[in-house]
Amino acid sequence: MLACVFALAPAGWMHAVADSRVRTVADAPARDVAVVFGAGLREGRPSPYLAHRLDAAAELYRAGRVKVVLVTGDNSRVEYDEPDAMRAYLVERGVPDRRIVSDYAGFDTWDSCVRAKKIFGVERALLVTQSFHVRRAVALCGTAGIDVYGVGVAEPRNVTWYYGAVREIFASGKAAADAATDRQPTFLGPAEPGVTEALDHARTVAVGRYVP
Repeated sequence: MLACVFALAPAGWMHAVADSRVRTVADAPARDVAVVFGAGLREGRPSPYLAHRLDAAAELYRAGRVKVVLVTGDNSRVEYDEPDAMRAYLVERGVPDRRIVSDYAGFDTWDSCVRAKKIFGVERALLVTQSFHVRRAVALCGTAGIDVYGVGVAEPRNVTWYYGAVREIFASGKAAADAATDRQPTFLGPAEPGVTEALDHARTVAVGRYVP
């Protein structure tokens, strides 16, 4: 019994921290920045789950809920570039290229959250991901110091969804360990002004002072 309690404690922590901060695209509060986490590529294009995340981010942008989209994913090798594929997909769906910022070292959820805060200076954000992952994202980004709400993207309850849901039980343990130890991401480096510059551009356009 004690083993079961300890095994499920991280998942309980995530639900306690994040349940009140999970929303849908329809009722998400306005935030300057949306963060979209990578979820794999197929032949250089976003996987179906990643495409659904990006569709939700594009909808939030079109609705005026966010001004900038930070795409964070894996570019650990030349032939695999999640952020650029995510950027191209968003541009195809009407999000201006200047409103998209790429994080090429978002190797896992914790890395993405810490880098969003420390490298890109994100203070408040909407996190866009599938419903089974959204609580972990909210808990970790909150621990990293960002005021966040999670936007859970609904998916059919198929084999892939159940695999993701079961995986989250095991991933919650690593998430709790990362949060407790304040693990440093794989890469940090100097601060990058991409989000600030994109927001400045958005504000300039809003007041009619932008000259291409």
